[in-house]
Amino acid sequence: MSIADIKTNLENKMDQSIAAFKNNLTKVRTGRANPALLDTVQVDYYGSMLPLSQVANLSLIDARTISVQPWEKGMGAKIEKAIRESDLGLNPSSMGDLIRVPMPAMTEERRRELTKVVRSEGEAAKIAVRNLRRDANEAVKKLVKDKLASEDDQKRSEADVQKLTDKHIAEVDKLVASKEQDIMAV
Repeated sequence: MSIADIKTNLENKMDQSIAAFKNNLTKVRTGRANPALLDTVQVDYYGSMLPLSQVANLSLIDARTISVQPWEKGMGAKIEKAIRESDLGLNPSSMGDLIRVPMPAMTEERRRELTKVVRSEGEAAKIAVRNLRRDANEAVKKLVKDKLASEDDQKRSEADVQKLTDKHIAEVDKLVASKEQDIMAV
């Protein structure tokens, strides 16, 4: 493996970390309803835990209400229980086969909690990026130790890796700031 391979591999992994962070941010709710909010909810389906999207159809009724339509009649109560017990702070109500999940109004306290959640997710993404930087630098050091690259190459690659790291961390900071604005604006 060459230094160029290490750098391209590093950039791909950092981009994947950013994509995973963006995906996590979609689960942090602002005031608007979003079916992706329920992606983390697991439902007991005949002894195995499945994501809600695999046992029901999720859609929007209006801007503040998600509808959950179970595919099997007997699953309504289990789905309702799973949503209620999730840490999302939602209170579903069933109307026959249809389960309505209204989004509660955002209080100032809830907004502060959500900004803390967003910041901790951002910090986790930054840690992931820094760990990738460390791994790449160690891989280059190993190449130098095995005499497959020079120490000058190592210095140049460490500078390039740092630039990549700074770029991705700045992107995480920008995403965190944007999501905080969304939370406070609603």
